[in-house]
Amino acid sequence: MAWPGGGWTQLRFDGGLVLPPGVWVAPDGSLLTGDAAWQRASEDPSRFVASPLLLTGETTVVAGVEVAVLDLVAAVLRRVGDEAARVAGVRVGDVRLVVPAGWGPRRRMWLRQAAHRAGLGQPSLVEAPVAVAGQLVAGGARVLVGEFLLVCDFGGGFEATVLRRGPYGFEVLSTLHDPAAGGTRVDELLLERLRKADPGLPDVSEPGGYGVLAAVRAGREELSSRSVVTVVLPDPLPALVVTGQVLESVAGPVLRRAGGLAGEALAAAEVDPAQVAGVFCTGGGAVMPGAVRAVAEGTGLAPTAVEQPGLAAVVGAASATGPATALVPTGPASRGHPGVGSAGTPGESLGLPSVWRVVAGAVPALASLGLLTHFVATAELFNGTRTSRSPYTYLLANWGELAMAAVVALLACLSLGGVLASALAVSGSAARSPGVRVGTGLVAAAVMGVSVAGLYGVGAALFFGMPLNPFLRWSLWPVVPVAVVAVVGSLVAARSGRAPTAGWHGWLAFPVSSVLAASVGMVLLQYSMTASRWPDLVLLLDAAGRVGGLLLGVGMALAVVSGWLPRLLAAAPLAVFCAAVISAPATGVLAVMYVVAVTVWWLRRLWHLVRSPIRAEHHAW
Repeated sequence: MAWPGGGWTQLRFDGGLVLPPGVWVAPDGSLLTGDAAWQRASEDPSRFVASPLLLTGETTVVAGVEVAVLDLVAAVLRRVGDEAARVAGVRVGDVRLVVPAGWGPRRRMWLRQAAHRAGLGQPSLVEAPVAVAGQLVAGGARVLVGEFLLVCDFGGGFEATVLRRGPYGFEVLSTLHDPAAGGTRVDELLLERLRKADPGLPDVSEPGGYGVLAAVRAGREELSSRSVVTVVLPDPLPALVVTGQVLESVAGPVLRRAGGLAGEALAAAEVDPAQVAGVFCTGGGAVMPGAVRAVAEGTGLAPTAVEQPGLAAVVGAASATGPATALVPTGPASRGHPGVGSAGTPGESLGLPSVWRVVAGAVPALASLGLLTHFVATAELFNGTRTSRSPYTYLLANWGELAMAAVVALLACLSLGGVLASALAVSGSAARSPGVRVGTGLVAAAVMGVSVAGLYGVGAALFFGMPLNPFLRWSLWPVVPVAVVAVVGSLVAARSGRAPTAGWHGWLAFPVSSVLAASVGMVLLQYSMTASRWPDLVLLLDAAGRVGGLLLGVGMALAVVSGWLPRLLAAAPLAVFCAAVISAPATGVLAVMYVVAVTVWWLRRLWHLVRSPIRAEHHAW
C-alpha cells in the first residue's frame, strides 16, 4: 500500500507478509482464505482450491458442488482490500493489479470483473515486467531509449519478457511463460523426493498433505539463504532435514527450463543478445540457488537479481503514473472466466500484438507497393503505345520483380493474421480456442494475400493493355506454395490444440530484415539494368547490380535459417552466387529462389508448430 507522500508499507496477513491464493469452500458456501484455508485443507483437501487462477472454465466442482471461479479469485482480492482499508482507515481509491505480460484482453477484463466483485472498483492493470523495468529506472539503472531489457520472473511459474524502452515507456516485444518452470513445480518435486525417503508423508490429496506442502515450501524459501534447514511438519509427523544440495538437484531441471525460455524469448523478439542493456531476475523464486546461473546459461548474458525480488513488481506498479495498461478493452465485461489453462502461459490468451509487431507488419506492405511501382515504371513497351497496339507489340519487363511484389504482399497480409485473431478475441468470438482464432485469421489473411497478388497482375495487364496470362503467371503462381503452407498451418493451429512456445505473434513474425534486404536488392538489380548507361556511370551501375545480387542472397539466408552464426554461414555463398549470376534472364530465377526461401521459412514454422506441445484448452498466444 503506497501513500501519497511516496512511501509504502507491506500489508500483513495472519502475521505474514504473503497471502496465499488458496481458497477453502465451506459446506455452507462461505469461502476461507489465508492460513485458515490451508489449515482446513489439511483436514479436508477435497474442499480446497490451491490456485484459482490456474483453473479453466467458468466454474469448478468442489466436493460435488459447482463454484464460480470468479468468486474464488474475488475472495482473495476482497481479503486484500479489507486489510488495506483497515490499515488506511478508508477504502483505497487507486487499486492496481500486477498481471503477466502474456495476458490478453479477455483475461485482463476477467480479472477486472473479479476485482469489481471484490469491491475494489475498476483497477488499473500493470504488466509485471513493465513495472519491474520502471522500478529499475527509478532506482538509477541506465537504460537509454531504444535499448532492450530482459526481465525473468521466478514466481509460482516462470515468465521471460523482452522489453524495449521507447520515448513514452517500456514496450513488450515478446513474453514466454511456463507454469512448470517456477517455484510451484520445485515444491512439488521436492515433496516427491521427501516422500521417496519417507513413504509415510501424505500426498496433497490426502488429509495433512497441504500442511506438508506448506512446510516444504517454507523450507525451500529458507534454503535460499542457508545451506541446511529443518522442515517442521504438522504433528505427528517428524521433522525433516533438507540440504541445499538436495534442493539444487531437484530444482536443476526446472531452472534449466526457465533459462531456456529466457533464450527463446530473445529469439522470439529477434533481439541480438549484444543489444540487451541488462538481464534482471525478479520474483520470490529468483533467490533460489541456481536461478540466476540458469538464466546466464540460457542466454549467454550476465543476469542480475533485483533488490527485494519478491516486491519489485508491486513497488514498481505503486510508483507508476497514469493508466498502466491501455490494452484492456472498455465496455461490458465478458461473462465468467475466459477459459485459461494456466496463468500467463504463452498460449493462454489472445493478446494484441505489440506496437513493434504492428510496425514490422507494415514494412512488407510498403516494400510490396514499392516493388510493384518500380516494376511498372521500368517496364518498356515496344512497337506500340498504351492506346494502340501493333501485331508485334511486346513488353520488356522484370517479371521477377512482379513475382517479388506479389510474394511480399502475401507476407504483409499473413502478418495481419495475428491482428485478425486478436480482433476475434476482443470482439468475443464464439471460437474460444486461440488456436481456432489464429487459424481463422490466417486463412482470411492468406485469401487476402492471394487476392492482392491477383490484383497486381490484373492491374499491370490493364495498365499496359497486354494479355493477362503472363502477368497472372508471375503474380499468382509464386504465392501459391506459401499460401498452401500457411493454410495447412492454420488447420494445425485450429484442430491440433498445439501452440508455439514463442507465442502466436512470434510464430507469425516473418523476418523484416529478409524482406528489406531482398526488396532493396531487386530494386538495385533492376535499376542497374534499366538506367541510362552513360560512360561515367557504367562502373556505378554494375556495382549497384552486384550489390543488389548480394542483398538478394542475404535476404534468402535471413529467411531460410535463424541465429546470427547460421545466417552468416548461409548468407556468404548465397550472396556470392546471386551477385555472380545477375543478368536480365536471371532476375526471374532469383525471384523464384526467394519464393523458395519464403516457402522454406513457412515450412519451418509448420514443423515447429507440429512439434509444439498441446496446450490445455488449446490456449496459445
